[in-house]
Amino acid sequence: MKRRLFVASSLGALGLAGCSSRLKDSLTNGPFHNVLTSVEGLNHKVIGTRGMARLYTEADVAREFRVNGNDPPADSTYTGLAKDGWSRYKLVVTGLVDHPQALTLAALRALPLQTQITRHDCVEGWSVVGKWRGVRLADVLALAAPTAAARYAIFSCYDADDGGAHYYESLDLAQAAHPQTLLALDLNDAALDTAHGAPVRLRIPTQLGYKSAKWVYRIELAATFAGAGGGKGGYWEDQGYEWYAGI
Repeated sequence: MKRRLFVASSLGALGLAGCSSRLKDSLTNGPFHNVLTSVEGLNHKVIGTRGMARLYTEADVAREFRVNGNDPPADSTYTGLAKDGWSRYKLVVTGLVDHPQALTLAALRALPLQTQITRHDCVEGWSVVGKWRGVRLADVLALAAPTAAARYAIFSCYDADDGGAHYYESLDLAQAAHPQTLLALDLNDAALDTAHGAPVRLRIPTQLGYKSAKWVYRIELAATFAGAGGGKGGYWEDQGYEWYAGI
């Protein structure tokens, strides 16, 4: 029963009424839908003890949203895209998919957009409430139609540390299907700025902040994340952090 309730609520929340016929079909048929209907135990492991992250009100929003983590990327690729107003940016969705995607920012904004006011919880112990707007990750993955072999979504980011190691993150497809997991485009009623992850960042309110990777440019669907980075599923995970960082 828990499994059926999750699928119904997740697919209902994905805004199927406003989606294209191909998107509807991808969400309700095929391998990606099969992942949703076959996952067991969608509680602590996948979506935290509360199931859904708490929603806050406009009055709770912190207008000065704290910046943490790496500085914005300084390489010529990223700075060139920013200078052009992201007109040349494309989010690539590739790997174990039937329909690889290269989505412009305009194409992402043309998908059904969702708004959430949720709390960002940092592993360092501080929290801040922000108003986020973006497209559900599930909608984007459905366009690409993951194959039956796909188990993980691996996110590549523009930023790198002083040693040249690029930031990356990963989710399994059940976490990716959570209705509150966004590819965020706006923060506090304005387009993301570079400090907060422009043009696209992950927003996962059910997990600690280091999972909400900034400056995302590529999503690869894969059977395993062992070959990415240090093989632990994310930049900070390679340094010893937990892969599943549920709150």
